[in-house]
Amino acid sequence: MEVVAGLGLFARGAVTVLRSPRLLLLGAVPALIVSLFYVAALIALVVWLPDLSVTLTPFADDWSEGARTTAHVAAGAAIAGAAAAVAVVTFVAVTLAVGGPFYEKLAEIVDDELGAPPARATSWAGSVARGVRDGLRLVGLSLLAAVPLFLLGLVPVAGPVLASVAAALVGGRLLMIELSAPALQRRGLDLRDRRRLLRSRRTLTWGVGVPTYLLAAIPLVAILAIPAGSAAATLLARELRGEPVRAPAQA
Repeated sequence: MEVVAGLGLFARGAVTVLRSPRLLLLGAVPALIVSLFYVAALIALVVWLPDLSVTLTPFADDWSEGARTTAHVAAGAAIAGAAAAVAVVTFVAVTLAVGGPFYEKLAEIVDDELGAPPARATSWAGSVARGVRDGLRLVGLSLLAAVPLFLLGLVPVAGPVLASVAAALVGGRLLMIELSAPALQRRGLDLRDRRRLLRSRRTLTWGVGVPTYLLAAIPLVAILAIPAGSAAATLLARELRGEPVRAPAQA
């Protein structure tokens, strides 16, 4: 199954990063800096969530106490699910914008160990600019996705579960678009081409993207999840391009 193959790529990417202090440091420093701001935002959301749930469900004001409470809980779950999807994707987008050159170097190291194609010349400023540009586009996509996720979360009983699953699938794919960017840009693919390539094998992409998304949604764990996901996304890019994802055997 392609999902299992994707999970294998994620596990291999995680092992590659965790056994290399250099790769871990390259990926963890930008994520750590951005994490401090997102933890503060998460605390603010938790504090304001009850008030937001009430504000977004004025139609339930005249309901019975039990029905009104159910509506508020469903709204809170929907807000949390949509916010999580947006937060994870924007977290990676901001992290890549802040540490774009670091993640390009990480992808380059992973690529070179497996036999990379000739790299296109890039400057520090150019990599930052590309990271910001692509990050803004993907933040926009994540915000658009948050609306149907919120509405799905309002469906009685099954809504919160369906919204969480949908958020993981959407968020996982968006993360792979972002994290595979350094490797695929080296091969001359722009954002549209990257999206088309990842769409060609959705389940493989989800196999790498969903665990990255779920781990990146956990505060502080994301510091390790992002570099692991970045290495795994480089392997995914190679797999999608028909390139070897294992180091050549030593003679």
